[in-house]
Amino acid sequence: MTKTIATIAALTLGAASVPVTAAPGEKSTTIVLVHGAFVDGSGWMGVHNILRKDGYKVIVVQNPTTSLSDDVAATRRAIAASEGRVVLVGHSYGGVVITEAGSDPKVSALVYVAAFAPDQGESVSSIVASAPPGAPSLPILAPVDGLLMLDQAKFPAVFAADVAPDIAAFMADSQQPWGAAALDGKVTMPAWKTKPSWYLIPKEDRVIPPAAQHGMAGRAHATIREVSGSHAVYVSDPKAVAGLIEEAATASLDAERAR
Repeated sequence: MTKTIATIAALTLGAASVPVTAAPGEKSTTIVLVHGAFVDGSGWMGVHNILRKDGYKVIVVQNPTTSLSDDVAATRRAIAASEGRVVLVGHSYGGVVITEAGSDPKVSALVYVAAFAPDQGESVSSIVASAPPGAPSLPILAPVDGLLMLDQAKFPAVFAADVAPDIAAFMADSQQPWGAAALDGKVTMPAWKTKPSWYLIPKEDRVIPPAAQHGMAGRAHATIREVSGSHAVYVSDPKAVAGLIEEAATASLDAERAR
């Protein structure tokens, strides 16, 4: 058994050491997609397929969503494995992750999709605590072993109101528990202070109020785009999300060439 494990490890390490090279017609920018809370990376499938068809290399991060430090570490591993410049994309809580991980020199742009964009010292908890009276409250169940989930029956209407009912139901049933510790993870160096950013705001978001998203996008001096859609806009409207990501990739490349 020990010999088998050692052999697998050697093969894995050997494969990891092989540099990633672009295929003919493939663009030099890698798009790294970071999911948020209660879901996993599979929700990015539609966006991934469009970006791949358009010639981009894409890495979908599978965050453990146990703590901010764990999720940032997973994202930094994806950045390290990327070739060339990186456009870092975060949905929802994934915005906190890219805000912390995006200071990596390979990252040329940040794209926030219905996401949190904290400032230094802020966390999901502190942002939610400062929400104005009347802001919607999420149907989060009591934590079990330090892990949080949304009420399955209420998940579709709150999180994915414009997603096909069967897919929204599957998302509710396949939730990835969110570590309560992740809510208190504080950003130390907001990447949006030194990197250009783009922000997609779905106007019917019932998880992060659009007004709050506008506030975070404004202080980040992000290029803002609005679309009709729910919090799960990356699932329901992958074309709009992929379009903004490609806009960011093109603009950051043009800026680099102009320097």
